[in-house]
Amino acid sequence: MGKLACISIVVAAFAAFFGERLVNFRKRALATREITNNHLPNCVLLKNLDHGSEDITILGNGLAFISTGLKYPGLPPSDVLGKIVVLDMNDDSPVKPVELRMPRNFDLESFNPHGISIYVDPNDDAVYLFVVNHPEHKSQVELFRFVEEDFSLVHLKTIKHELLHSVNDIIAVGVESFYATNDHYFTSEFLKGVVEPLLILPWTNVVYYSPEEVKIVSEGYYFANGINISPDKKYIYVADIFDHKVHVLKRKEDNSLVSVKSVATGTIVDNIEVDPETGDLWIGCHPNAMKVLMFDPNNPPGSEVIRIQNIHSDQPLVTQVYADDGRVLMGSSVAAPYGGKLLIGTVFHKALRCDLN
Repeated sequence: MGKLACISIVVAAFAAFFGERLVNFRKRALATREITNNHLPNCVLLKNLDHGSEDITILGNGLAFISTGLKYPGLPPSDVLGKIVVLDMNDDSPVKPVELRMPRNFDLESFNPHGISIYVDPNDDAVYLFVVNHPEHKSQVELFRFVEEDFSLVHLKTIKHELLHSVNDIIAVGVESFYATNDHYFTSEFLKGVVEPLLILPWTNVVYYSPEEVKIVSEGYYFANGINISPDKKYIYVADIFDHKVHVLKRKEDNSLVSVKSVATGTIVDNIEVDPETGDLWIGCHPNAMKVLMFDPNNPPGSEVIRIQNIHSDQPLVTQVYADDGRVLMGSSVAAPYGGKLLIGTVFHKALRCDLN
């Protein structure tokens, strides 16, 4: 066989492999899916929040913490600085969040907030805010204490570790301890952005962190994303974007996790919020991930919110609560209920507050 023939065979094999991988990626990204509007009543866009509200978590008193200004590979570029804002869900009239005052010793220029989580210390009711931060495409976790008297944050420490190499979301389980999802396997930007999306292999994981111990506690996810905890603190929930599933894991005494089950959702699941009273899971979703990655304002990515009830039963109920074709809300990433209202956030667009009834 001649050299030219060998080259032709290699090229043909690579083309076939690339084509098959591309078809697989489009399938997992739900590239052909279109969505029908399913709106909630009395929806109002939050003011001065036009560059994302990627993650939201709500305190028991109704204060909703929102991360905004995320810069992430594949998203429309933005020069807006990252920040944390707060909205009082008990206030029916204003829908203008308040920006939290950041400490002077903190690098605001490189602040790039992603997933967030709150831990309330049962000993003194102190509120700790954990923020996934990506300064210069790095991956680290910032730990703050929230001071409600003047709506400010006190920076306590920056947490870095080789196992926390591509953190997406986080759920705090102590004053300095948490579970976190890594959404990529590789650390190289080229491998993460080009090779990994083509391979789509179940290589991502969940990490447990404490000052005494850091370890991988669950793996085998195509793209581990949102993470949260059950009201009784016995179970961890993990969203896998490219598997379209929410995984249920049981916590052990050593903080390792054991897989219990997974629930198919039929959509691209992002961040998870848990109703503290009912245990229902509320998830911001992407109906079609290709529209997010190949952003076109004339054919915008839509938004979807689902609720999972009775997730631990033999027949969990998955319900679509909200859907929009992108004309109102683009790229929903989180949905948090409180007091009969629902706050829906997005990766790079606006935020919406609606009535649930």
